[in-house]
Amino acid sequence: MSSSTRSANTSDRIDPMVWRVAVVVLIAPIMTQVDSTVVNVALSTIGQSLHASIASAQWIISGYLLAMALMLPLNGWLVDRVGAKRIYLACFAAFTLASLLCGAARTMDELICARIAQGLAGGVLTPMTQMMIARVAGKNMARAMGYVTVPILVAPVVGPVLAGAILAHATWPWLFYLNLPLGVLGVILAVRLLPRDTLAEHKRPFDFPGFLLISPGLVGVIYGLQNTSITLGKCTLVVGALFLCGFFFHSIRRGSASLIDVRIFRNRIFSVAAATQFCANGIMFGRQLLIPLYLITGCALSPAQAGWLISAIGVGMMCSFPLVGFLTDRYGCRVVSAGGAGLAFLGMLPFLWMIEHQFSPVWAALSLFAAGAGQGTINIPSITAAYSSIPKDRIPLANTALNIAQRLGAPIATTLLAMVMSLTTHATTNAEPQRFFVVFIVLTGFHLMTVGAASFLPLRIHRPAES
Repeated sequence: MSSSTRSANTSDRIDPMVWRVAVVVLIAPIMTQVDSTVVNVALSTIGQSLHASIASAQWIISGYLLAMALMLPLNGWLVDRVGAKRIYLACFAAFTLASLLCGAARTMDELICARIAQGLAGGVLTPMTQMMIARVAGKNMARAMGYVTVPILVAPVVGPVLAGAILAHATWPWLFYLNLPLGVLGVILAVRLLPRDTLAEHKRPFDFPGFLLISPGLVGVIYGLQNTSITLGKCTLVVGALFLCGFFFHSIRRGSASLIDVRIFRNRIFSVAAATQFCANGIMFGRQLLIPLYLITGCALSPAQAGWLISAIGVGMMCSFPLVGFLTDRYGCRVVSAGGAGLAFLGMLPFLWMIEHQFSPVWAALSLFAAGAGQGTINIPSITAAYSSIPKDRIPLANTALNIAQRLGAPIATTLLAMVMSLTTHATTNAEPQRFFVVFIVLTGFHLMTVGAASFLPLRIHRPAES
């Protein structure tokens, strides 16, 4: 083997430091994903045990999600000010302690408060995986993220099975106590394996007015979009949108001193990547809303039958994720991301035919597999393009902005789909499948928007110099 070949192979290898960081930071999203899925499955059981209504029990989920949205804008400032390792350790320990409090709760109010504490820690903890890998992976970012995302995909599949097993043989508090050994392990590994923090030379002062605008604004918009059927939801949505508009002008005026400098969206590549993430998250959650409703209420399948068909999405994603890094290195961000969005779009077309003609479980499974495989190749190339288009010292800021774009895609898409369904369908459990045609057209249109956004990603990426 020639020396040039050996050097090429060496340069293509992922640095062991990347693997060490990945092993540590993977524990957090796996823990939070499993935690979310087991709570969804056990919601009615917890409500009955604590003698609470489903409406009250729903705040176990809503309180957690809104608390996450409240803390998300702080991520970049905290990392710059305190350091990534310190923040990761503090939030991991706080999430683990909050899990203990969840299990120890004896009333619904106590459990909701403990879940809000979990969400406050999770709002800072969840975006850290992308950011910490982006900081150390360099040109191997796409491959590293492709590999480390596979275990995260397994978590939502394992969660419901684990919840069923625990509820069959133990009580619901053990759903939360499950986090304790993972949390202790994560803290120990983080102390030993994560690199030391390198703090910014010029620490930004805390932008308190900006925080008072963007965090309540995000909470208001997300809550309002999830509750548009009630007056409070509509009012909250309008107020939240006004707060976000106020933050936009505040950030333009303060520039780099702002909590999130919105001028980062002047970077064309970053803006396109954020738009792609927004659309990709929207179609993913849109499918999660629409496909089960169509299969169960439109095609009269049992929940178990629908669940087996829907699992084809996860199988498709798990098949495509390990290949994303290689494909991105070989063909570029634009080809892989837009190609994946195109495959997901093609996966929706058979549903339009089945709605008008005859349902086929084989075609449904193949279509959902294609949609999942396509979905699995959209995100990582666009994330790689976003982080590679900015200097390394701006990654914490970019991470926060990108995660906000991701989080807003889901409630906006699902709200629009729900509104279309309410306008074009009748409230009956024994519905004809044809009533889903218009809303599937809208979902297919969202897929085309994703193809369009991804088509503007760069073919090749080159990291700029430090700012």
